[in-house]
Amino acid sequence: MKEELVTKERSIVVPFLVGGIVGAALGLLFAPKAGREVRKQIKDIAVNGKEKLVSAAGKTREFYTEALTAVNSAIDAGKQAYLHERDKVEMAH
Repeated sequence: MKEELVTKERSIVVPFLVGGIVGAALGLLFAPKAGREVRKQIKDIAVNGKEKLVSAAGKTREFYTEALTAVNSAIDAGKQAYLHERDKVEMAH
């Protein structure tokens, strides 16, 4: 379950970000500008892309941690409910 959440989130975020970065870089390469301007813009896009990727990774970790906490809480609540009901049944006999 844990790996499934991370895989699903990663499979959505990473290709989207990579596609956006590649598309922007290609757009700049084919734009009618001087080489120095294009290289500077590509560098800026790469830096911004890295920052966005790091941010997305942090959000993914945060989502994973929250989901893991929720699942563990649900498991603990289920165990407690089971033990409580088991004790009630044992007391009744």
